[in-house]
Amino acid sequence: MNTYFNTKTNMKAVFNDQVIAESDQTEVVEGNHYFPPESIKQDYFTDSNTHTTCPWKGKASYYSLNVDGEEAKDVAWYYPSPKDAAQQIKDHVAFYSNKVEITE
Repeated sequence: MNTYFNTKTNMKAVFNDQVIAESDQTEVVEGNHYFPPESIKQDYFTDSNTHTTCPWKGKASYYSLNVDGEEAKDVAWYYPSPKDAAQQIKDHVAFYSNKVEITE
């Protein structure tokens, strides 16, 4: 069973000492905070050609980051056209926690 819940806690994604996303409306799926698309600081994000597929969420697209000269490839992902079971995370952005710090 897939578990979803919406946080009411203000969450931040931090990379290279910069807040790159911030929201009190993240969706948590499988332990990952998915930030609403309007909460990310788009200037730090570049589209990647990388894609992966989750059996129940669908095809994920990726972003790479560049923050003050520090780069990280394919560290954020989102589902532009998720399957029905994952509609609530459409276009929301999640991060690899070993590369991006997720904090309150």
